[in-house]
Amino acid sequence: MQKTIRWVTMAVIFVVALAPILPQFVWSFSHRWLFPALLPTEWSTEPWDYVLSPTSRVGEGFANSLSIAVVVSLLSILVGLPAARALALHQFRGKVVIEWLLMVPIIVPGIVATMGIHQVFIRLHLTDSFIGVCLVHLIPCIPYMVLVMSSVFANYGTELEDTARTLGAGPLAVFRFVTLPGIFSGLLVATMFTFLISWGQYITTVLIGGGTIITLPMVLFPFISGTNYSNAAAISLIFVAPAILVLILTSRQLGRESAVMGGFGKL
Repeated sequence: MQKTIRWVTMAVIFVVALAPILPQFVWSFSHRWLFPALLPTEWSTEPWDYVLSPTSRVGEGFANSLSIAVVVSLLSILVGLPAARALALHQFRGKVVIEWLLMVPIIVPGIVATMGIHQVFIRLHLTDSFIGVCLVHLIPCIPYMVLVMSSVFANYGTELEDTARTLGAGPLAVFRFVTLPGIFSGLLVATMFTFLISWGQYITTVLIGGGTIITLPMVLFPFISGTNYSNAAAISLIFVAPAILVLILTSRQLGRESAVMGGFGKL
C-alpha cells in the first residue's frame, strides 16, 4: 500500500511539473499561432534550427551554466556541510547570529547584494571571470545547503561514528563508511537545490560576469523580453531539461533508498 502511495505521489509531482512544459513544446515548433486557435496554424522547425546553430550561443551558454552549477554545488558541499554539522550538533556563543546571517542572502534581493559585492570583486580582479561567477553564485546557494543539512544533522546520532573511531577508523574512513551513508539522502536533496539555484541565476551572472561569461539564462532572457516566442520556447525546453533530469534521478535514488530501508524494517 505504501509503495502504491509513493508511486502515485511521484506521478502527480511529475504531471504537475511537466504540464507547464507542454505549451512550450508546441510553441517551439510553431511559426504562427494566433488566438483563438488551439494549435499553431503554421508549423516550423526554424526555432530548433536556430537553437542548434553556433550563432545562437545556446551550446556555449549550456556548457557554462552546467560547469558553473557543478562547481558551485561542490563548493557548497565543502563549505556548507561542516557549517551545518556545527550548527546542528554544537552549542556555542554567537550561534543565533550566524543562523540569522545565513538567512540574509535569502531575504535580501539578489541585485542589492550583488551590487555591493561587485565593487569588492572589481578590486580583487574577480569580475568577468569564471571563478568570480562561481563565487557570487555561492551567496544564494550556501544558505540552502546549510539549512537542509542542519535539519539532517539535527536528527543524526553520532554513536556509530564514536564506535568506528573506537575500532580504529580514521576521520576519512568514518566519513566515508559511517557519516556519508547516514546523511546521503539529505545531501542529495541539498545538492539538488544548490545546483538548480545556480543554474537559474541571471542578475548575479550579468553583473559579475560582465557579459564575458555567457550562461543559458543570459541567452534566453532577450527572447523572453522580445516577441520571438518560438525561439524562446525552444531555449526554455533546453533550460528546463537539466532540472527535470535532476528531479528524476533524485527521486529514483530516494525511492531506492526508501525501498532498502523498508526491507531492513521488515527484517
